[in-house]
Amino acid sequence: MASFNKVILVGNLTRDPELRYTPKGTAIAKIGLAVNRVWTNEAGEKKEEVTFVDVDVFGRTAENVGQYMRKGRPILIEGRLRLDQWDDKQTGQKKSKLGVVAETVQFLGSAPGGGEGGAPSAPAAPRAARPAAPAAPAPDASDSEPPHDDDVPF
Repeated sequence: MASFNKVILVGNLTRDPELRYTPKGTAIAKIGLAVNRVWTNEAGEKKEEVTFVDVDVFGRTAENVGQYMRKGRPILIEGRLRLDQWDDKQTGQKKSKLGVVAETVQFLGSAPGGGEGGAPSAPAAPRAARPAAPAAPAPDASDSEPPHDDDVPF
């Protein structure tokens, strides 16, 4: 049976990122995200629902999040769901929590104060590294025709 685990969230940070490092040197940023949903009920009243999500970001992306993001800033997260399970030390009960592991992150909006405070002023900041697309083969010197502008992929 096939499975698919993909989450795309846009929201605001509920707290400043907690940046830590593993003993092997891998950066981990723990962030809280508030995602708002606004709708109108049958009586015509506007209603709002807020969902709070814990997100873990790894590697260089985690370092960027720790450096540039602060509480209240908007962010887009693409990732996967992860179920954490543990035994509560006080009650002995089994506990579980659903969270998100970020695979890509995009900073949204501009920095407050025109880029002061070390935040980028551009609307989008670095995303997580992705493998580069394979380069197109170079034209062979024996080709009799030069490449046409119509063949350019952009």
